[in-house]
Amino acid sequence: MPRIDDYKKAFEIAKGELEKVNPKRIADQSGASIIYDKEGNVRLRIVFLNREVELEWTSFGFSFVDGKEEIPIQQQVLILHYLMGCPGSKVEGQWVAYQEIPDGRFYMDAFVRRAKEPLVKTFGGNPEALVTVAQELYAAKPFDHGDISVVVQALPKIPVALILWKGDDEFPPEGSILFDRSIQEILSAEDIAWLAGMVVYPLVGRAAKKVLSAHG
Repeated sequence: MPRIDDYKKAFEIAKGELEKVNPKRIADQSGASIIYDKEGNVRLRIVFLNREVELEWTSFGFSFVDGKEEIPIQQQVLILHYLMGCPGSKVEGQWVAYQEIPDGRFYMDAFVRRAKEPLVKTFGGNPEALVTVAQELYAAKPFDHGDISVVVQALPKIPVALILWKGDDEFPPEGSILFDRSIQEILSAEDIAWLAGMVVYPLVGRAAKKVLSAHG
């Protein structure tokens, strides 16, 4: 489990690399928008999990546009790595499982623990709830895999597919999380495992609140 010091180090490394690049180029390649204020300060805005995030250039201060609370450093690092990895990448429309991503097998246990297991445990018995919650949180789109599935636009160039199969008398519910093949050009296997958890955890939390309110 990475320590907070590891994230701080990763943040500084990414910051050092991005400082060398023209922010307009970064915006064009990543799907972000760029804002210049009267003082000549530059900010990037990018949609991350259906919330607009603002990044000050070159202090690299992060905030949500709809609320000035600070973004967790794990998410800050992930967004910086996304901005670094975008040059040349294009969404291919070909879906791959996590274990097909280079080095994915090395982080497979973490991926399953952070993302797949919580997804199946929470929604396997009620797959339709996934559609409702994912649309509420992420404006997710319907998908045509499994029994129930949606696509979440995690970042402008990173769609993530969440798929469930209903259980029966013989087999328990099952699930899968797929990524566009281009993600392996943008993020490392470790980052992708973290991203999957960042997608799934809020869904689990929202579903739990709905259950509590229904029984309240």
